[in-house]
Amino acid sequence: MEVILEAHNIYKSFGGVKALRDVSLNVERGKIVGIIGPNGSGKTTLINVITGFLKADKGRVIFEGYDVTNLPPYSRAKLGLVRTFQIPRPLTDFTTLENVAVAAMITGMDKAEAYKRAVKILEQVGLSYAANIKAGLLNIIEKKRLELARVLALNPKLVMLDEVLAGARGSELVSLLDTIRGLREQGITVVMVEHLVSAVASISDWLIVLNEGRKIAEGRPKEVLENPEVIKAYIGEVK
Repeated sequence: MEVILEAHNIYKSFGGVKALRDVSLNVERGKIVGIIGPNGSGKTTLINVITGFLKADKGRVIFEGYDVTNLPPYSRAKLGLVRTFQIPRPLTDFTTLENVAVAAMITGMDKAEAYKRAVKILEQVGLSYAANIKAGLLNIIEKKRLELARVLALNPKLVMLDEVLAGARGSELVSLLDTIRGLREQGITVVMVEHLVSAVASISDWLIVLNEGRKIAEGRPKEVLENPEVIKAYIGEVK
């Protein structure tokens, strides 16, 4: 399979705290890859480095064969490498539809075309009913769906989801997982950082496990979750 994203020997420290220590990974195009690990294992830091919101102390990031290590986030986004945030950041005084249309216009679409695309994307992420509601009035799960809608409006090739499932339960969780599966069916590569281990394992083609800033395991979900080192890292954490 073709590799769309590579991270090579990534190091990142904050003062005396070594957040990432020699982390490398390959992500195959069109797959869903889950990144899991206990609190403080470096998951979000890795997303921040890969997407350009943090600069690595050492290491390289390659996207579609191009070295993007020193590119700012907006340049990586133009290439198709985008991400969501743990805490959604919508334009609170804009409607849900307007939020997505603005994102679409960033790609160069004219206003009419952007709004048409926004309508379709809201349907895709299950937010059509909230199209004319101001984003600031949405609940947290709706804001996470809006966050996903806005990155889809950027025509991504690879989406990095930072705890998009957090707070979702029952039918809402099932619906979000179905939406993420739909991205793969569209040919969009997905990398998910999550604490909900069973949920992310249920839809991932490949799992990567971090602990204390290091990659301790990777492979098919079932094999990874049976790995003694992974089990040890999660004692008292896996629900």
